[in-house]
Amino acid sequence: MATAGSRHLLRLLLSCRKITAQVTTTSTDTIIAMSSSSEQEFAAQCKAKLNRVPRCRNLWDAKIASRVGEKLGDRLKEVKLYNVEIDVEEEINRPVHYRKMVAPLFESVKGKGIAVIGADKLGF
Repeated sequence: MATAGSRHLLRLLLSCRKITAQVTTTSTDTIIAMSSSSEQEFAAQCKAKLNRVPRCRNLWDAKIASRVGEKLGDRLKEVKLYNVEIDVEEEINRPVHYRKMVAPLFESVKGKGIAVIGADKLGF
């Protein structure tokens, strides 16, 4: 799947309701692999947080981000992609509370044998 000249960028889309991680090619912006907290696996946890009193501000946390990272790592291995890059400037400019919650996602992807180029510059 990966060609010699192509680069693959890991992008995170964050909101208070969900976290989505997708890997795209930089030349065509084609999505290679994707994982999200809106998948069926997380539905019960999301529903429980919605019905909780007092209500949660975020429907996802570091534990869910970690599981999303594991799923993404598995999907990247299926397509035989072992190196992804992150946009370091974009990650540094995120609010601190989001940066702390997405750190386990990067660690989970690394734990699956995928190199995350640029994650070491974030200083978690």
